[in-house]
Amino acid sequence: MTLIRRNQNWLPGFFNDFMDNNWIERVNSTLPAVNVMETENEYKVELAAPGLTKDDFNVHVDEDNNLVVNVEKKTEDNEKGKDGRYLRREFSYSKFQRTLVLPDDVDKDNISAKVENGVLNIDLPKIKKEETTVRKSIEVK
Repeated sequence: MTLIRRNQNWLPGFFNDFMDNNWIERVNSTLPAVNVMETENEYKVELAAPGLTKDDFNVHVDEDNNLVVNVEKKTEDNEKGKDGRYLRREFSYSKFQRTLVLPDDVDKDNISAKVENGVLNIDLPKIKKEETTVRKSIEVK
């Protein structure tokens, strides 16, 4: 009977050892997923941003014409009044930066960004090419 009791108690010990070690890399050390799509008139960038608000983002074009997305999420202590305590907490990114090289045909003056449904959407309109239909006559000799 003693053997059964020891086997029944292995789970809490294993759980505590598993959560207190470095076998699992921290989520904060990874970057969020990014999707990039091209249409005829623009490029669209989608960056996974669960739990983040527009105030957490700084999006700009740097001096090398790269699109830079900085995020800093300040975690507040919202645990007062909760019945339990966290054993491991990986829900939010604390700080990260993504840099994307912009194509030459992006209209940098009209880039827009918004956060919607846990995704940062960045619209990168293309420079409109002027369609010139200049007809040149060629003299036949």
